[in-house]
Amino acid sequence: MSNTFPTRSPRLLPAAMRLDRAPALAWIALQTAALWPTWRWMAARMADGSDDPLGGLALAALAALLVAVRGQLRSAPRLPWLAAALVGTLAATALHGQVTPLLGSLLAIVAWAGGLLAFLPDERRGAMQVRDGVLHAAPRFPIAALPVLGLAVLALPLIASLQFYAGYPLRVVTAEASRWLLSPWFAVLREGSSLNVNGLLVIVDAPCSGVQMAWAGYFTACAVALLKGIGNRAFALRLPAVSVSVLAGNIVRNTLLVGLEGAGRAPGEALHQVIGLLMLAAVCGAVGWVMSRPVRATQNY
Repeated sequence: MSNTFPTRSPRLLPAAMRLDRAPALAWIALQTAALWPTWRWMAARMADGSDDPLGGLALAALAALLVAVRGQLRSAPRLPWLAAALVGTLAATALHGQVTPLLGSLLAIVAWAGGLLAFLPDERRGAMQVRDGVLHAAPRFPIAALPVLGLAVLALPLIASLQFYAGYPLRVVTAEASRWLLSPWFAVLREGSSLNVNGLLVIVDAPCSGVQMAWAGYFTACAVALLKGIGNRAFALRLPAVSVSVLAGNIVRNTLLVGLEGAGRAPGEALHQVIGLLMLAAVCGAVGWVMSRPVRATQNY
């Protein structure tokens, strides 16, 4: 007995750890299956062209997080999150067809994120590191709830709805800011969400509202926060800076495009896209920098 136990224990331990994680994966799989109507509606809305398929990136980020910590899942779930996930899933099922699909899907996907949070570990262990020829313990990164919930909300096909409800006010704000920036060089008047530049009417259309840029900015914020181990409080405190970065980037992009129009050098489609992509990259880079800044110990919880 004493001779065989040491040789078997290395094999038994990984098997026991896998068995220990099975209930967590089983719950997540069952909850995912129970919310099938939500996934079907989301896929249909993205596939038929009625909304941008950006939500797939948010779902992929959550799936990558789950894969990264699959061996670290909790065997004893957090009961508040588990209860919220159960209640939310039952409510989303009961309200299916009774409320608007977007509202029902919002409830469902937040409940699904609650199910993930019930079993996600408190910390994510990184890879072992070798420094000065010595193997050091793997660093640990906290897993905050707010970025997980944020990615879940961003997974919804909501860009078209945001354009409908918030697009015009955002275009007005963007047009007014662009008018102020262009006024030293042009005679500019704002007419609703359009700009009259030296007698030339330039329309600030729906793509210039910045909704897609806002989605990309907040997605970057959530992804970097999870990657860097930013806590809930630090994440929340940095969200206003994310909003300012998105708004500023969209205003600069619109100002450049309108300025070229007013100067009689209307940008072609290629240049229009290049300017938009450069500003998007600048905004995402700024958001990533904001979220990557060192956090004081009193803030990161």
